[in-house]
Amino acid sequence: MLNRRAWLHTCGTAICGSVGMAGGFCASPVRAAAAGPLANDLIISWNDIARKLVDMAEDFPAGKYDWRPAAGVRSFAEQLLHAAGFVTYVAANAKGLHPPVADPARASFKSKAAIAAYVKRVYGDGAKTIGGLSDERLQSTVDVGLRSRPQASLYGLWDTVVEHSGEHYGQLVVYYRLNNLVPPESRPKK
Repeated sequence: MLNRRAWLHTCGTAICGSVGMAGGFCASPVRAAAAGPLANDLIISWNDIARKLVDMAEDFPAGKYDWRPAAGVRSFAEQLLHAAGFVTYVAANAKGLHPPVADPARASFKSKAAIAAYVKRVYGDGAKTIGGLSDERLQSTVDVGLRSRPQASLYGLWDTVVEHSGEHYGQLVVYYRLNNLVPPESRPKK
């Protein structure tokens, strides 16, 4: 039986290339420049969660983008903006910058298409950045400046985004189900 990383390594790029191609995100999946095991593991996981979020961003009905399951809870659009906003926050930290923690404002994105394009661009930029990192660079430590994580390796920092994105992907699956919709990843493959 394959573990998650082994499965993604053997099957993930094939899926990314076929399913993701329809959405356009992974038509040519980014591979790690140095092709080291750390970089390869990270980019495979990154491309997998990015594809899922981009597929959702492009698929969810525009009329439901501002739907929220309860008062005080992020809407579908705000969930996507939060996940993608964290990518930009981590990218800045990886460069030694320490921006304030803030989600992109929903009001700055006038349509579903604008949000979907932002999510696609941000995760694509992240893939390019990760793809350019060697295993040696991924093992270097950077100051993050968060109470919960003052320092991290670049691998740990980018892997935190994969995990964080997975949490929000799971929440968005629930948004689909509460609206009697089937998420793209759960649909039968053609």
